[in-house]
Amino acid sequence: MFYALIRLGGRRGAYALLLFVVAYYTLFRPSVRARSSHYLKRRFPGRGAPARLWDSYRLSLGIGRILVDRAVLGILGPERLKVSLAGREELEALLAEGRGLVLVPAHVGCWQLAMSSLSALDARVSLLIHREEGDLDRHFFEHGGGSAPYHMIDPAGYLGGTLEMLQVLKHGEVVCIMGDRVMGSGTVSVDFLGQPVQLPFSPYKLASATGAPVAVIFPYQTGEGGYALQVARVIRVPEHLGRSSEAYRPYAAQFVEALERFVAEHPYQFFNFFDMWAPVVPAEPSRKG
Repeated sequence: MFYALIRLGGRRGAYALLLFVVAYYTLFRPSVRARSSHYLKRRFPGRGAPARLWDSYRLSLGIGRILVDRAVLGILGPERLKVSLAGREELEALLAEGRGLVLVPAHVGCWQLAMSSLSALDARVSLLIHREEGDLDRHFFEHGGGSAPYHMIDPAGYLGGTLEMLQVLKHGEVVCIMGDRVMGSGTVSVDFLGQPVQLPFSPYKLASATGAPVAVIFPYQTGEGGYALQVARVIRVPEHLGRSSEAYRPYAAQFVEALERFVAEHPYQFFNFFDMWAPVVPAEPSRKG
C-alpha cells in the first residue's frame, strides 16, 4: 500500500497514512511496544505509562518515516532526498593513509541512505550484512530494480567473512560493520545506558590486524526528506593486539560513548529493537558418553 501511495502521491501522502498506521500498532499491538521498551526504559527511566506510550509511538513513527524515505529513494530517485556527507574530507584523509578504512555505524537513522552517500568517496565500500530468511523489507535499490551501491559480505560465510574483509582493507578500500549488532561469535561486554551489553569487537580486531583507522558514523534524519551522515569519532587501534576480547574492550567503549551522545541528542532515532541488555545464556557443555 505504501509503495503504491508513494508512486501516486509522493512522500507526504505516505507520511500522512503512517500517522494512523503507527497509532494503531502502538495502541493495539503490545508486541510493538515490547520491542521498543528495552531501549526506551533505559533512555527515559522513570517514565509513567502515558509518557512511555508516547515514547513508543514516536520511536515507531521515526522508523516508519525512515522506511518510507528509503522506498522514496528507490522508487522516485535520489533527487527526492537530500543526503549530506558531513566529514567527507576527514574520511578521504583517513583513506589516503592507504591502509583501508573500517566504518562502524549503528542502527540509527537510515544506514542504507548513509551507504548511498558514501558513493562520493573514491573507494569501493563493502558491507557486512546478514539478511534474515523471509525478510520482506526491501533495500532501497530493489524498488527500482537497480544494483547495490555497495558490495555485500555475508557473515554466515567462511570464517564469518573475515578473510574477505581483510582483503578489502589490504586493497585500501572501505569495510562497514555494524557496531551494535552481534553477527556470529566474538563479543565484549560494555556498559550502554547504565547496563552491560555484548558488542562485537571484530571491527577493532580487523583494524589492529591491518593498521586501518576506524571511523564511527551515524546517519540521522534532519527533516522531511533530509538526512546527514555524521563522523562521530575516529578510533585508532594499536596493531597486533592479538585475539583476546579484553584487549578490544576500550575501543568498543569508545564506540558506546559516541552512541550515548547520539541518543542523547536524537532519542527517537535509535532503531535497534533487539534486547541488547538480555543476559547471555552460556552454551551447555557437550556430554561425552
